[in-house]
Amino acid sequence: MRKVTFLFVLSSLLLSCFTLQAQEKKYKLYSVGFYNLENLFDTIHDKGKNDYEYLPDGANKWGTLKYVNKLKNMATVLNEMGTDVLPVGMAAVGVSEVENSRVLADLVNHEILAPRGWDFVHIEGPDRRGVDCGLLYNPKLFKPQNVKLAPYLTEDNDTTYKTRGFLIVGGDMGGDMVHIIVNHWPSRYAKSPARERAGVLVRQLKDSIMVAHPEGKVLVMGDMNDDPDDKSMKTCLGAVREREEVKSAADLYNPWWNILRKKGLGTLKYKGKWNLFDQIVMSGNLLGADRSTLKLYKTEIFSRAYMFQQEGRYKGNTKRTHAGGVWLNGYSDHLPVIVYLVKEAK
Repeated sequence: MRKVTFLFVLSSLLLSCFTLQAQEKKYKLYSVGFYNLENLFDTIHDKGKNDYEYLPDGANKWGTLKYVNKLKNMATVLNEMGTDVLPVGMAAVGVSEVENSRVLADLVNHEILAPRGWDFVHIEGPDRRGVDCGLLYNPKLFKPQNVKLAPYLTEDNDTTYKTRGFLIVGGDMGGDMVHIIVNHWPSRYAKSPARERAGVLVRQLKDSIMVAHPEGKVLVMGDMNDDPDDKSMKTCLGAVREREEVKSAADLYNPWWNILRKKGLGTLKYKGKWNLFDQIVMSGNLLGADRSTLKLYKTEIFSRAYMFQQEGRYKGNTKRTHAGGVWLNGYSDHLPVIVYLVKEAK
């Protein structure tokens, strides 16, 4: 057999399905992603939430047909994420814009996703519209051990300001402790300082985690509603552009910065311009050549042709659920992102 630097070998004995083999060493690969599901609402009113546009008699006429098709479309994408590299699919996927636990239960139990045996984490948050973050995961690849929803707090503790909190899920992945912080920062309708505040808060959460678990890994993921080089990300969160800028295990590295600015790739398009709001930022101890613990292998913006408009004025844009008041039976205005992590198999 011709020797290569890394030979991918399919193995039914390994949960990751793939091993990397080089000089008699074997490596396991794990995929972790994020996907904004763009308004995954059910058809039932949640008391105290402004979900009226997503009801059968609401502005979007959100009835059973639309909800069933939305679930199918989201399940299709999630089921295919990562499978170009790992047939077993994703170890964990952070999601945003989900209304409640009911929609996540319907999603993981959908006939398309059910064979994967996924479970989910969700804590009801204070957002007025009722949209929260969640985490879908494969229990064979990621085992949650602790879950917390940290609130978004304004500098003056304005209790009338209610938005999504930060979902923190710590668990075992391949024998390493991995803490995933799932985010959906204030929208572009809010001023930049609102997102800058989110960056400060998440940085504090990351620092606290690293103090309590210095050997643990941290993944900060989500729809940040800002690009990697915006102040909220580069200064407030402190996520750097180049690997060489990472000086310690607790520093944050943002691999999406160069993907946007050097390659011109993004996750959502606005007025013909790509932005990369959907990011997965990682602690410095996920970098390096020592693969006795999890390390970054590569990144991916996941896409399929069916996720894009194929004709008309918006050809090449992501195919949304609704646009201009018209139901497109689409997917999301965002594309998912994936990071692949590699570790030497014992």
